[in-house]
Amino acid sequence: MNLVSRDERQRGFTLVELLVALGIFLVITGAAFTLLGTSQKNYQTESQVLTSFQEARLGLDQIVRDVNDAGYPPPIFFASGFPLNSASSPFAWSPNYPTSSCQIAIGGGGNCTTATAGDTAPGDFDLIIETNPNPQDPGSTVTWIRYQLQNTTPLPTLMRGVINKSGGDPDASTAGALVPFVQNVVNTQVVQNVTNSLVAQYQAAYPSIFPGGAPVAIFSYTCDNSSAPPQTLDCPSAIGADNSPANIRDVIITLIVAAPLPDGITGRPRLVTLNGRGRRINPNQ
Repeated sequence: MNLVSRDERQRGFTLVELLVALGIFLVITGAAFTLLGTSQKNYQTESQVLTSFQEARLGLDQIVRDVNDAGYPPPIFFASGFPLNSASSPFAWSPNYPTSSCQIAIGGGGNCTTATAGDTAPGDFDLIIETNPNPQDPGSTVTWIRYQLQNTTPLPTLMRGVINKSGGDPDASTAGALVPFVQNVVNTQVVQNVTNSLVAQYQAAYPSIFPGGAPVAIFSYTCDNSSAPPQTLDCPSAIGADNSPANIRDVIITLIVAAPLPDGITGRPRLVTLNGRGRRINPNQ
């Protein structure tokens, strides 16, 4: 048998084929990493929105509870000789606290105030509640609970302060007790005479939330109507003594909260709007 040697060569990939395969691999890998990066950004954004929503919801629930308890026990107990154990007024606004007859108007146009000159009135972004959180405890005292929007960095913060009622002015007494409560509250771009340009961008980006770019009050009010019906009406529409802090029945709360991170795809800020209503339960005395 004759053995014939043959020179057999194994065929491989050409350089062009390798370059094409490498290019396809890089395209697929790049697309996968791009999709992964976008997904991570979306996850971070949605997580921040969820966290902001949960914090704001808890804050809103607390405000509603405080308003529901406002003025308890009723002012008639003031005659007992223990004014610190009773609520003189459900909402501790000036001037002439606790018998203030100041008027409440829209957009801070009334003459009710919660602070010194230059502060907003009558409490669109600042509210002082007078209540006894532990009415079943004979030794408990009435407290002042204050909510105030302050211009912090980078976005405003709704502050909360709780202090035992004293013989002094509610505004001055509560000013030093305020601590951060709900962050990134963007209802208004002007807080305490300071303009926040970032909030102004939010107002321009969401005209449906901020009609005409106008601020949205955190607190608005309805008052009991002595000539009902209706039983209540917007406090600015009330006449005479019906328009006063002692006559407030409902506090409508609106919180517009911004997530710390913008949308991962569009780059637009993410906002959450929460609404609640606190109803003062005890009747006027």
